[in-house]
Amino acid sequence: MILSGGTLLSEPCPYCKGVRVMKDGHALCVNCGKEPEQKPTKAQTKEKKSVSTLKTLEQKLEKLSSQLEMEEEPAKQQELIKSIDSLIDIIAKLKSN
Repeated sequence: MILSGGTLLSEPCPYCKGVRVMKDGHALCVNCGKEPEQKPTKAQTKEKKSVSTLKTLEQKLEKLSSQLEMEEEPAKQQELIKSIDSLIDIIAKLKSN
């Protein structure tokens, strides 16, 4: 493999501790032929968390909006409006990232 353009890697195979060679962007073990599993990157994990957080905040926004429609007490209405405004700001910040 090295003669055909592969590069010897310093890290051993995580499965059999054999020699690994990098060829065409893939790290293959010379002994067992396995390629290590791809773990999700931090960016992918962060994006998934961001999407689930966004959905949760939007659901909370809908819930607060329906509570505001039902509420008759002005002080409680003001409190709900402040909460809704804060949620809208947070959602906008998450969407801009």
